[in-house]
Amino acid sequence: MNTTSSALAVRVDQTPALSVAACLFRGLGDPARLAILQHLTLGEHKVTELTAHLGLAQSTVSGHLACLRDCGLVSSRPQGRSSMWSLSAAPEILAVLAAAEGLLAATGDAATGDAVALCPRFGTDTAL
Repeated sequence: MNTTSSALAVRVDQTPALSVAACLFRGLGDPARLAILQHLTLGEHKVTELTAHLGLAQSTVSGHLACLRDCGLVSSRPQGRSSMWSLSAAPEILAVLAAAEGLLAATGDAATGDAVALCPRFGTDTAL
C-alpha cells in the first residue's frame, strides 16, 4: 500500500463524525419516521394527532418520536398533560428531505422508488 492511500485509510470506529451521521440516517431510515417528519413540517403536533394522521398505534408513534429525538431531529415541549412535537432544525431537515427527493428522482421514480435497490448485502427488494 502506498503512503497516500494508507494516510487516507480511516477506521470507522475512529471517526466520531461517521457515528453521528449514521445516527442521523438511522432516524431517516424508516417510512413511519419519514411520515412523522413530513407531518411535523406543517407545525407542531401532539402524539394523538400524529396517531390519527398516520393510522399507527400510539406506542408505535411514541417509539418513533423517541428515536427521532435521540437522533436530534425532533424536540418536544410540554403543553398541559401532553407534549407538542416539532422539528428541531426545520430548514435543515426540509433541505435533507428535498435532497432525498432529488436523489430519488435522479436514480429512480421518486413516487415509487423504482430502480432504487437495497444494498446487495441486505436484500434485493426495491425501496418503498
